[in-house]
Amino acid sequence: MKSKWNNKWNRSIQPRKQRKYIYNAPLSTRKKFVSAHMSKELREKYRKRNIGLRKGDKVKIMRGQFKDLTGKVEKVNLRKLKIYVENIKIEKNDGTMSLYPLSPSNLMIIELNLDDKKRIKALKRKPEKKQNKAKKEIKTEKKIKSEKKKLVSNKKSSKKPKEDKK
Repeated sequence: MKSKWNNKWNRSIQPRKQRKYIYNAPLSTRKKFVSAHMSKELREKYRKRNIGLRKGDKVKIMRGQFKDLTGKVEKVNLRKLKIYVENIKIEKNDGTMSLYPLSPSNLMIIELNLDDKKRIKALKRKPEKKQNKAKKEIKTEKKIKSEKKKLVSNKKSSKKPKEDKK
């Protein structure tokens, strides 16, 4: 494996190569790693399972010592791939309080921050593709059926006995 990050890297079974891919990825790619599942209501509304986390999203913590607490995303750290939620703090040894870093896999989005127009477009874009894909599948099924019918009719016509010409 090459020493630097490579965007043509496909996959590997080896955990060390998977970790290397994540740690050496550029920030533009790391944005994809910081995504969380959406709540059932949002999933039904937008027809999407997950979306990238942004500052201002309201999230629910699903795992860990802060389980079942909710809050707004205060900070997204792409370098460490961690999310900081307001009011989720931990006391340090010197007595000061600091935000607790959470993994995005342990969060669920309850409410989206829709201030960005690009994000709204991205949410609208997904269902259209699925509908188009379903239409294409239906068309291909119809084509396959029509081709089968043609083949069957050609076989029947070729099985007719030939008349002798004298």
